[in-house]
Amino acid sequence: MGVRRRELLTTTTFIFAGGAAAHAAVIAGGLPWRPNAGAPPDPVRLGPWLFFSALEAAAVEALSDRIIPPDPVTPGGKDAGCAVFIDRQLAGPYGRQQGLYTHPPFLKGAPQQGSQYAAGPAQRYRNGLTALDRHCGTEHGKTFAELAETQQDEILRGLENGAVQLPGVDGKEFFGMVVQDVKQGFFADPIYGGNRNMVGWQMIGFPGARYDYRDWVSRHNERFPLPPVSIAGAADWTPKKR
Repeated sequence: MGVRRRELLTTTTFIFAGGAAAHAAVIAGGLPWRPNAGAPPDPVRLGPWLFFSALEAAAVEALSDRIIPPDPVTPGGKDAGCAVFIDRQLAGPYGRQQGLYTHPPFLKGAPQQGSQYAAGPAQRYRNGLTALDRHCGTEHGKTFAELAETQQDEILRGLENGAVQLPGVDGKEFFGMVVQDVKQGFFADPIYGGNRNMVGWQMIGFPGARYDYRDWVSRHNERFPLPPVSIAGAADWTPKKR
């Protein structure tokens, strides 16, 4: 029928494109790319608490250090910046439930169904920390942060197994939320305020946001020889004071 190959390929292209005409741009001299073109998050800066009050911050720092205690090699949750991480998250979209469905009805669901609460994380933290210090004041005459570590551990064990009841708050659920957030702060990219000096990554040998480490994927039981790298692009990135 005398159909040329070029005509056939051109016709097929237009069929897959929905018949719409396309305007192609010619790129010459290199790719149109620049570093950080993907708009990475703004690094967290050390400074005043954005969400927590001083009393709440002291409680969260104490909680962080009991959930991830320091040892001779690795700092605990407090010095790793877990409370700073949580504070900045609660002051941002996470605390405001941005992107989540927030209308009733609110029914108690299975754990794998996620949050089923009318109050968002910010309000649940505020309620939970208030109830925790109220319980400690009633039982011990002190705030949670003022208690000895052995007393703090005893209270946290009670929250975990349900033996300790907080006034007006599900203590077990609150404790579980704090544990999850402290873990995230300990292992998140330090650009978000936690994992200070990349202590969490160094502890487990995680290479961080390196572009490529495929040569080491199949080399089991060998320590990766390079330091971890943050999204910010530095192997020794730490938050800077204002």
